[in-house]
This record gives sequence, structure tokens and C-alpha cells, in this order.
Amino acid sequence: MKTVIISPGIATYGAMLIGGVVRDAGHEVRLSTALNAGDADVVLLSLFSTQHLMDPAIRDFVAGVRASERPVYIGGPVSAYPEYVLGELAPDAVVVGEGEETVPRLLGRGVSPDLPGIAFSDGGRTVITPPAPPVPVQYRPLPLIPDDIGRQSIRGANAYIETHRGCTGACTFCQVPRFFGREIRSRNLDEIRKEVRAFREKGAVRLSVSGGTGSLFGYHGEIDDDAVIALLQMLAEELGPKNVSAPDIRVDAITDEILEAIRKYTIGWLFYGFESGSDAVLRQMGKGVTVAQMHEAVERSRQHGLKVAGCFIVGYPTETTEDYEATKDFIAEEMLDDVFVSVAEPIPKTPLADLVLRTPHERNPVYAPHEGEYRSLRLTEAEARWFDLSQHADMYKPLLHVVTDEVFSMYLAEARKQGEDVRRVTALIERYEKGGDER
Repeated sequence: MKTVIISPGIATYGAMLIGGVVRDAGHEVRLSTALNAGDADVVLLSLFSTQHLMDPAIRDFVAGVRASERPVYIGGPVSAYPEYVLGELAPDAVVVGEGEETVPRLLGRGVSPDLPGIAFSDGGRTVITPPAPPVPVQYRPLPLIPDDIGRQSIRGANAYIETHRGCTGACTFCQVPRFFGREIRSRNLDEIRKEVRAFREKGAVRLSVSGGTGSLFGYHGEIDDDAVIALLQMLAEELGPKNVSAPDIRVDAITDEILEAIRKYTIGWLFYGFESGSDAVLRQMGKGVTVAQMHEAVERSRQHGLKVAGCFIVGYPTETTEDYEATKDFIAEEMLDDVFVSVAEPIPKTPLADLVLRTPHERNPVYAPHEGEYRSLRLTEAEARWFDLSQHADMYKPLLHVVTDEVFSMYLAEARKQGEDVRRVTALIERYEKGGDER
């Protein structure tokens, strides 16, 4: 059977992993980042963003493939809300959750109510079969790596590789623990090494440890310094330390030993998910950390000579002006090496999505008009905070960043885009969760 796996725009690790599983199950398979079915008998669509569900090009592509009487199956992170996928894109089925065992069975048997881990429409009714059990992360096929992987760049890395699954956190806006669970399942170091070599043979130069919390590798109730250090040392041996990054980490999941290993075996950058400078908002987000811990993490990281970047979320439904000003104060005090800002986007089926549904539009910063300094720009409050914080962060970076007219216009366009994207997702959630028209 000829199968194509399509991961729009980016060859994600999940798509590559499923490609390897399908290949080793005996199928002829290729991986594509373009919406092109070619001569494939079956199309597997790997979607990693809620925005994909509202993309007219993806909707038309699925409809066209199905009109040619070829099945389309959709998986990826969007499978956490399968009724949305079925309602918006109308595939033959959705692979719900981890797909390594489900996808080969689906290709062999087709859609069946007896197959665990799928969702499909039956006469207008959504059928969701019992979940498939968590997949063992050991002894699995090598990923199907594209020949042009060396040209791909995700925050500077050709790919993010999976070293473990799960997260111990409970952030209300995050899907990871709800998709993979809160129990950490770590891979075998020798298997990761084989995979790294396979990526290198295909032309990959720089690899990054999977997003989330890299220091949870080997976790069994507590951080395992030795396991994390061994992982980073192995990656540096295979790629060279200047080609390894392990940036994503929680402020409460660091030790001096791990920080020193990051300095020694990687590019030396950390990306902390600070999210807010307000303890009140951190509690509402379920971060499980305090602003004091955030300050301490920055200080300890710099003691080891590491560059520190921070990720922040603005426009959380309960964020007040005082909360936002506290975030600005944190950035000014710490003078971070880089800053990334996002408007709070409610991923369906997360506590944040539930909070958004309970918040009237007039009290939601994503909808409420901004009445302050940027009123003439006709921004919402969330958009204005994104715009303002991005410029504010530039003022406090160690290297001079001048907000030119070009930068100003770029920030303004991005602020509006993020606000519009979040409102589209919010409207989608309201349509399904409030019993509206499910188109």
C-alpha cells in the first residue's frame, strides 16, 4: 500500500516517527510537508495546531482526496479533540493519542468500532473507541527522515528529537501532560544515539532535545542528574556541543549539575517558560512555581555562564493591569538575553479553554478594546500588551535593539495576527462546547 504522511510546513518528529512505523509495517511510505497526495493509496495527515482545522487549503485538500475515494486519516496533537477534527475537516477517521500501534492496524483493517484509539463519524454521530494503551517508547523503528532535513530550521535546530514522553507539570494552557500523561517514559540512551546518527546521515547538523522539560529525562520521582548529563554528553559526542540544544526547561527542574552540563555539552542557551511576572497569574495558570523561583533560576543559570531567554504569555483571561505591569518589571530587572511573547491561546479541552468559555467577551483581554497608550492603533487589550511587551523587552536586552519603523510595523502586524488567531480558536471552541453549529 502506498502511503503519504503529510505534516504541513514542517517535518515534525511525530510525523517522522509514524513514517518509520508504517515503513517497518511493510508499506511504501513517503513524508511530505506539502499538501500533495500524489499517487498514494492512503493519506495520513499529521496536524499540530488548532489553526490547521480552520485552514481552507487543508479543508479543500481533505475533501479532494476523499472525493478521489482514497481514505484520509488525521493524527497529531489535534487528536486530543477529535470531534473538532471530524466536524471541521471530515476525514475518514482520527487517530486519537499516540499512534504507533493504532496507525498500522488502521491501515490494515480500515475503520472499525473494534479498533481502539480512533474516532470517526457514523451517520452524523461521532464514535470514539476506547483509548489505546500508552505506547512503549523503547525498541521502536527509526524515524522516516526526509532527505532535506538539513535545510529545516526550528528555532535553529533541524529537528527536535524525542528523549522521553510525559510531563509532571499541570499548566492549564498546555496539552503535553494531557496527551502523553504525567508519568515520564524515558528512552534508552543507545537507541537515541542510533537515531541521532540516522539524522546525521540524512544531513541534519543541529538537533534539539524534545520540547517540554528536557531535564525530566530519566525521571523517577526526582530529577536524575546522571541520566540527563549522560544524554547531553552523548549528543555532544555525536554532533559536537555547538550543534546540541536542550533549551526548554522548567525553573523548578534544574540542578547545578544539569546547568553545568548544559554549559559544557550544548550551545549554552536556556528557554524558561516564565509566562508571567505575577504570582497570582502563575497560580491561575497552574505553573506550580513562584516569581521568586524564576529569579533564582535566572541567577543560577548565569552563574554557570548560560544565556537565558524567557517565554511569556499575555492576555490570559484573568490577567489584570497590575499583573501585566509585574511581568514588565520582571523583564526589566532580569534583562533577559531574548524574549518570546504569545497571546494566551486556548487549546481545546484544556483548563484554559474552560476558563475562556466562562469569561464574557467584554472581560476577555483578547476581545476587550485597548483604551490606553495605543488606542489609536485600534488594538484589543491582549494585542496591545503583546505589542508593548515586545518593545519593552527589546529595551532591556543586553545587546542594543532599536525599534525602527520596520520593527514597529512588524510587531504591530504580529500583535494583530495573534489576536485574530486566538479569537478564531475561541470561536471554534464556543461552537463545539456551547452546542452551536458544528460545520
